[in-house]
Amino acid sequence: MVTFTSLNELETTNIALVDLKKAYPDLFVKFLDAVNLTRAFQFKYHYLVSLILNEDPRQDTPNFVYGSVLRLYKREVQKLKDDVDFHVLEQFFIENKNMDSTKICLLALGMAPDSLVGTTFFK
Repeated sequence: MVTFTSLNELETTNIALVDLKKAYPDLFVKFLDAVNLTRAFQFKYHYLVSLILNEDPRQDTPNFVYGSVLRLYKREVQKLKDDVDFHVLEQFFIENKNMDSTKICLLALGMAPDSLVGTTFFK
């Protein structure tokens, strides 16, 4: 599914992420760890968000990955989900369901909202 996001939506989401970071710094660090691990393993960010929301990841599930790597990844995501304040992050993603999860994760990594407007291509 292709989603288009306006600059206004990206800026609003970025502000919400900054607020989340200030209000729940430990939770945000765990989320950022999961985002960085997703990036390092070259998994889709949609896969991470599917795991966060307990949704079926279907086409976003990594192919040709050792089972041990997937188990490690899921253990790290579970550490995030075991956080006492996890419900806050879960609610954030529910409220931003129409936003592209890749763009949310890139905002969390510090990318500027205006750099994410339009078509994006990642190698």
